Amino acid sequence: MQHLEGFARSQAMALFTVVTAAVALPAMGTAAHAEPRHGLSIFGELKYPPDFKHFDYVNPDAPKGGRMSLIGSGGVLSFDSFNNFIRKGDAAQGLEFLHDTLMARAADEPDAAYGLVALSANVAADGMSVIFKLRPEAKFADGSKVTADDVANSFTLLKEKGNPRYSIALRDVERAEVLDAETVRYTFKGSLTRDLPLTVAADLPVLSKAYYTANPFDETSLKTPLGSGPYTISANKPGAFVNYKRRDDYWAKDLPVNRGRFNFDEIRYEYFRDRSIGLENLKAGAFDFREEFTSVDWATAYNIPAITEGRLVKETLPDGSPSGAQGFFVNTRRDKFRDIRLRQALDLAFDFEWSNKKLFYGLYKRTASFFENSEMKAEGQPTPEEIALLEPFKDKLPREVFGTPYLPPVTDGSGNNRDNLKKARDLLTAAGWTIAQEVVDDPNCAMFCSIMTAVGLKSRPSRSIARNAKGEPLTLEILLHEQQFLRIVEPYTSNLKRIGVDASIRV
Repeated sequence: MQHLEGFARSQAMALFTVVTAAVALPAMGTAAHAEPRHGLSIFGELKYPPDFKHFDYVNPDAPKGGRMSLIGSGGVLSFDSFNNFIRKGDAAQGLEFLHDTLMARAADEPDAAYGLVALSANVAADGMSVIFKLRPEAKFADGSKVTADDVANSFTLLKEKGNPRYSIALRDVERAEVLDAETVRYTFKGSLTRDLPLTVAADLPVLSKAYYTANPFDETSLKTPLGSGPYTISANKPGAFVNYKRRDDYWAKDLPVNRGRFNFDEIRYEYFRDRSIGLENLKAGAFDFREEFTSVDWATAYNIPAITEGRLVKETLPDGSPSGAQGFFVNTRRDKFRDIRLRQALDLAFDFEWSNKKLFYGLYKRTASFFENSEMKAEGQPTPEEIALLEPFKDKLPREVFGTPYLPPVTDGSGNNRDNLKKARDLLTAAGWTIAQEVVDDPNCAMFCSIMTAVGLKSRPSRSIARNAKGEPLTLEILLHEQQFLRIVEPYTSNLKRIGVDASIRV
């Protein structure tokens, strides 16, 4: 589980490293590159030449046909919309198969993309704009031509009415201008423009202006949207499945960026009420692939004949990419959580070693950074180069940023976390919380308590309660999206109550 520290040097150093890199590296479109190119790259020259036939990692002669079925992932139990560009509703998975982008990213380069809807890209010498020339053969699924007007209108819709992830990514993209029916220019502002040509090229879908003139963009709908991509929705049932069918008339199926890809005739996503039901359906052969996130299931639930007989393959795949962060994320917009000592106390109450031993079957390694498994993770004392970057901001940064990075607390895994809990209580006291034993109401104690009272014994239970100077108790609600996490969080809330935190769980 990710540690709860609010501000580690890892975060600070990553921020300043990224900002510095964005300013210091030469922008795409220097004098040598101020001409139309078949692709875009942030980090130097492109791997593939203009006449490349296909990406190296695909089989251009892969057979077409068959069906691949997947389980709806990421905690998604159902869907009520085929619009994944807005915040409203729960969008079905796989909708990215419906829409093309101007360029397609290459999976074997750190950050490069090659022409899809766009035939070429021309980044200005100062990096403040990029012009895309569209392929005249690009078409939507209804046969209508993809035009520069569609591209420009897509930008406007996404930036003004789309999910905030688009407005954030596009905040320094000023406008998209139609130069002619097959040419569009994006203009940027500010100094951090290095990544923007690739952002508008590979991350923004090209949407039909005609379709979204006739249909509201900012509303949920189960009407199949008009796209220009390799698949269309052939069938669906909310809460059960959504089925995508490969388009035989897909205009870009023979382009170099697509050759050898999109080979299945059908791609199907199955939805189940919870992951346990999904696992049983995998065993029954209801779908083909499942990524396992639950350690107890990985350790125990696959001891079945299908595995030993080779009909079901259980495999751990190596992952050299930076790891994501799984953990408890504290709402520091609330005043009580802004004190770093309180957050450190919450961290001390979580016994990772015991949890890993008893709950996770020893399968996990605790992360110590939001940038784990990457060069951006801070380790040891800051280097002179890092100090030079941080020094101008010294009066705005915690002094800990200039020392060794914060590390999560460690226990012996026995479940006896007394030392860390004592440190946690001391931190709460230092943060202004008074901890005392108080009598509490226990609805489960009604009969037992009445018997105890009848024989003259103390009947009402008591526990530690932390209160601030106003007498308000220290409460903490942990929000979960799946029942499976209860077994992990309930031992944690028990520890929190021992240090005076009134912790509760809501699924």
